[in-house]
Amino acid sequence: MYRHPMHPIQLFDPVSSTFTYILAGPDDNAAVIVDPVDQHWERDLAHIERLGLRLAYILETHAHADHVTSAGRLRALTGAKAAVPSGCGIPPAELQLHDGDVVRFGKEESIAVLHTPGHTAGSMCYVWRGNVFTGDTLLIDGCGRTDFQGGSAEALYDSVTGKLFGLPDATRVWPGHDYKGQSASTIGWEKKHNARLANRTRAAFVELMDRLDLPKPKLIDVAVPANRNLGLPHSV
Repeated sequence: MYRHPMHPIQLFDPVSSTFTYILAGPDDNAAVIVDPVDQHWERDLAHIERLGLRLAYILETHAHADHVTSAGRLRALTGAKAAVPSGCGIPPAELQLHDGDVVRFGKEESIAVLHTPGHTAGSMCYVWRGNVFTGDTLLIDGCGRTDFQGGSAEALYDSVTGKLFGLPDATRVWPGHDYKGQSASTIGWEKKHNARLANRTRAAFVELMDRLDLPKPKLIDVAVPANRNLGLPHSV
């Protein structure tokens, strides 16, 4: 019997610097996709077909502000279920996830759900087989911004230091974005070296984030409403 690899398949959108992930266990053809991007639905389905996989779930880490998801389209084409953070206001999804939930797929695969508010109020991270998919909560040597969508620097600091940094040091970190050509990290490395969070007090982190003065995301007024409908026009 062919055994699927257990490492995540990482795909990239160069326009928004977004990572999409395909997960599949070794003994079953069920798969999960995390944070798919609308322009790449054909690419993603081609990967799934090429590997002989069947899409079971589409997971979102949050309602994105910088790209539109293909979750609704993928759901319609494959019959997969959409699973989203309950605090992100995405009512069409079949599963509204809460902290501590477990998403089960295939024969024995399970994804642990961690509510990690801060980048947005509803942001979540997903833990699977020694990997954590951190969305915009924890980036390689950085973190997501905290100045919109119910974001909070205090909450993000608590989410990262209290939940993510509590994972085993060897846990591989797969971020939602990277802007410097990097692809993965580990919890242990981020605890020691992350430029924004390592060896920084909560107050110092909040001060740092308050000083960033970042421009408004170009697509936020289009992307967030679309993503709250799984990327589909509201008439669909």
